[in-house]
Amino acid sequence: MRKVYLDHIAATPLRPEVLEVMLPFFRGSYGNPQSLHSAGQEAVQAVDEARDKVAGLIGAASEEIIFTAAGSESNNFALKGMALANQARGKRIVVSAIEHASILNSAKALEKLGFTTILVPVDRFGRVDPGDVRKALTKDTVLVSVMTANSEVGTIEPVAEIARVCRENGVLVHTDAVAAAGSIPVDVKVLGVDALSLAADQFYGPKGAAALFIRKGVRVLPLIDGGVQEGGRRGGTENVPAIVGMGKAAELAAAGLGKRAEAAKILRDLLIRELLSRADHVVLTGHPDLRLPHHASFCVEFIEGEGMLLHLDMKGVACSSGSACTSKSLKASHVLLAMGLDHALAQGSLVFSLLETTAREDIDHVLDVFPPIIDKLRRMSPLYTKYLEENKP
Repeated sequence: MRKVYLDHIAATPLRPEVLEVMLPFFRGSYGNPQSLHSAGQEAVQAVDEARDKVAGLIGAASEEIIFTAAGSESNNFALKGMALANQARGKRIVVSAIEHASILNSAKALEKLGFTTILVPVDRFGRVDPGDVRKALTKDTVLVSVMTANSEVGTIEPVAEIARVCRENGVLVHTDAVAAAGSIPVDVKVLGVDALSLAADQFYGPKGAAALFIRKGVRVLPLIDGGVQEGGRRGGTENVPAIVGMGKAAELAAAGLGKRAEAAKILRDLLIRELLSRADHVVLTGHPDLRLPHHASFCVEFIEGEGMLLHLDMKGVACSSGSACTSKSLKASHVLLAMGLDHALAQGSLVFSLLETTAREDIDHVLDVFPPIIDKLRRMSPLYTKYLEENKP
């Protein structure tokens, strides 16, 4: 049976070149970067080189990069650290209704400390209107956070326009670029943001390696108190192998960005076009054009995502239903509900995420096995039976 892995929005494979540069730091080069001897200085140099490469991927200065252990940590760090450090300006935070759980739950945590959170709506494609952000701003708004692209529906947000609105009003702005950095061009100067989160496992790097860009001059309080690591902004011994791997992955991602995106987009468009033509009552979610090049997401009427995932897995196809942090909750996605989909339809979500190395035969296999799965599950669905009865000719 053919094995087809189309869940790369959850994590991408480690490139051989990345593993190669990591291995020495698991073996003989195990010095602590805070040590003054030569082994420690070797580690310092490796971390500094990785920092330069990660900064290069997003157009930042090296000193503006803080290494973390996950995209969720970077998001927590940005929202909590910036809000708490700048609360003298105000205690009002504005975020979009479709943010990742690490942003929404960080906002809830801040509410317990006296902050107020305002949720900005999205349209049916999952896009935030910069005008709605402007309306949400008040004199005591301290921070806005809107993601660069959504991992569940692939929609790319107008972050540069939102950041412009924020600058005009003297409000700090953060963007969660975990799903975007390494897949589409992301430049902090072009976007005009004060902070940006990214993670290595989205662009062929290791899990457990991520970063937070904080623009020079922006105050942020550390979440992890400890030593002098990361300029005193994140205590704890650096994970040198993971950081080195992230640096190499960032270097490779920056070098091949356009070519990789175009290759993935061709197969993504084929999957979308053919699936919608071969299966009835299937809805494309997210923006049809302004979306991640490797991302195709759907809602299938009358059946649940869990059943489709399990049946696809039995046919050798791995995909997802929602983000990696919510896919096991068996609840309707807050993203899809915010986009106006009804609860029943939102339960039938599926996400296929490709690589540029995905084969045409992989897409053909999905198109061969998925429509029969839809038919099989619908025959068992009371919702579909009800629909047929109500729509008899």
